[in-house]
Amino acid sequence: MYHYDDFDRKMIAARVKVFRNQTERFLAGKLGEDEFRPLRLKNGLYIQRHGPMLRIAIPYGQLSSQQMRTLASITRDFDRGVGHFTTRQNLQLNWVKLPEAPDILERLASVDMHAIQTSGNCIRNITTDPFAGVAADEIADPRPWAEILRQWSTFHPEFEYLPRKFKVAFNGAREDRAVLHAYDLAFQLVTNEAGELGFTVYAGGGLGRTPLLAQKIRDFLPWPHLLTYSEAVVRVYNRYGRRDNVWKARIKILVKALGGAEFARQVEEEWAHLKDGPQTLTAEEVARVSAYFAPPPYERLENEDLSAVKVDNPAFARWLSRNVKPHRVAGYAVVVLTLKQAGCAPGDATTEQMEAAAQFADRFSFGEIRTMHEQNLVLADVPQRELFSLWQEARRAGLANATHGLLTDMIVCPGGDFCSLANAKSIPIAKAIQERFDELDYLFDIGDLALNISGCMNSCGHHHLGNIGILGVDKHGEEWYQITLGGTQGNATRYGEVIGRSFAAAEVPEVVERLIATYLALRHEGETFNETLARLGLEPFRATAYAKDPVNAAAADQELIDA
Repeated sequence: MYHYDDFDRKMIAARVKVFRNQTERFLAGKLGEDEFRPLRLKNGLYIQRHGPMLRIAIPYGQLSSQQMRTLASITRDFDRGVGHFTTRQNLQLNWVKLPEAPDILERLASVDMHAIQTSGNCIRNITTDPFAGVAADEIADPRPWAEILRQWSTFHPEFEYLPRKFKVAFNGAREDRAVLHAYDLAFQLVTNEAGELGFTVYAGGGLGRTPLLAQKIRDFLPWPHLLTYSEAVVRVYNRYGRRDNVWKARIKILVKALGGAEFARQVEEEWAHLKDGPQTLTAEEVARVSAYFAPPPYERLENEDLSAVKVDNPAFARWLSRNVKPHRVAGYAVVVLTLKQAGCAPGDATTEQMEAAAQFADRFSFGEIRTMHEQNLVLADVPQRELFSLWQEARRAGLANATHGLLTDMIVCPGGDFCSLANAKSIPIAKAIQERFDELDYLFDIGDLALNISGCMNSCGHHHLGNIGILGVDKHGEEWYQITLGGTQGNATRYGEVIGRSFAAAEVPEVVERLIATYLALRHEGETFNETLARLGLEPFRATAYAKDPVNAAAADQELIDA
């Protein structure tokens, strides 16, 4: 993984020193709130419902065990012992004290971390596939390219004050695990007919109040032009993006207004002034950055036969089937550590769990951990012979729920419990659904199903992408919840459709149960929730959601289908 050089360390140390001075001046009354606001936002500090919230950058979701331990110590010393891993692979602390914020940034800087550009109208933390570099279906490792773009975009003077925030993602595998189509700017690594490496480029995606899928603006961009083409895209947005209306300021609105073809034409026109200029990448520079992401010293291993262990330990077998993924190197596996314990907010990790994850990384995975946009953690390089030992240790730490990809593996934003923008609470709804679906056999019978919850239209919980999406809305000062169905991420990313009127909070778990009962009653063998929905349409699900007798309603729908 990338390590700071002397320039990086001096730059970040200077930044901490400047922010400490700014904070002291604000607390002394020498800076007004309007003056301090852009300064704190540049350092990842928001003012939320209960006070300051600090968002810490985890570039492309990669952490060393030392960095994870530092996050744990910060969470213990400056917060309440719990941190929240977000859908953009960052960590949020919800109970920091403003006078202590510079101390937190100083401790982060000691392990090559910061909170820069995690807020404000700038290019935000760049994300990628959490299985990057180890995925069996990978075309090329996207992390060096994400790091190159991160270095280019950090403190870029031309893009400090964009019309709105700007999010970038990379994917290097055949399966899109970075949700490219939901990003302002996204790059899919590909090879052309000559075998040369490059990118398919997408722009104008986003969730929120106006969910739009990113449009392809270039089929193949040769890798040397990554920075110059990115600059052309952001320049066009910076010049023509709306600045008179915050709700229409994202690049997705500009791309939609112009049309994908016209936006691409304008980017090409701008790129003509930049192409082959001084920011054109060289093989030497790419090799320099790529060296930070060289494979670890893998052993020569054979794939393990774990059948006997699985027979003796059914719980371990279930965990293997859900949380262990194929690795490109024989004898190794990728492991998902779930942050979805019943009764806890999805994505939350205690200080003890962070320390345990760091210990597992040192013992089982070359001292490295990943974060996922699904709000879980990943150990990317676990020898298969160690899987049973890891599972036993992870169970004791509350990190081994065999639920990855199942209904209770929910993506959930902090909602009204913390966020001042939220219309409704998300965490109590998630907990109520977790309690309703607490039987593992039932979850396995349901199978793969993504349920996502957002507390407002900003969609930090990615409700648009959930097979079942839940959106908190304000109705006459009360919290209600709108249901969408059919969203999905991956190569066939699409946004869900609203089924009808919203529901009171107390109704939501029962409505979810009705929707699941309808799916189980009407599905064909081997059919996923979305496949059943696509075959039958919304109506059977809509009727059941608003019916008082979901079992009979589902049976009646089946009779109509059979007829």
